[in-house]
Amino acid sequence: MAGEPQPDCVFCKIVAGEIPATVVRKTERTLAFRDIAPKAPVHVLVIPHVHYANAAELAAAEPGIAAELLAEAGAVAKDEGLRDYRLIFNTGAGAGQTVFHAHVHVLGGTSMTERMV
Repeated sequence: MAGEPQPDCVFCKIVAGEIPATVVRKTERTLAFRDIAPKAPVHVLVIPHVHYANAAELAAAEPGIAAELLAEAGAVAKDEGLRDYRLIFNTGAGAGQTVFHAHVHVLGGTSMTERMV
């Protein structure tokens, strides 16, 4: 069921504490942790505690949590000392999404003008 933890979802397992992660921020409804295969000096994932396959599904079902996800991404960037940064939502395998739990990538710490992640 949408919104409920999925037993085969790695991000649901991270939220539950079953899989370790390097957490940088945590709220009642979101979790931010460092990517295990960073594409930039700062690469943090911000996820909702609730499970939706992608950002569009999350926004349609729970717009307040979707907005909080964006606010937390900005807070991560500030905490990491980033003035310039990129936020990326991948939706679907063809767009590079590999974990089908809504999340936003916060990337920075280097010039992003010529990089496509």
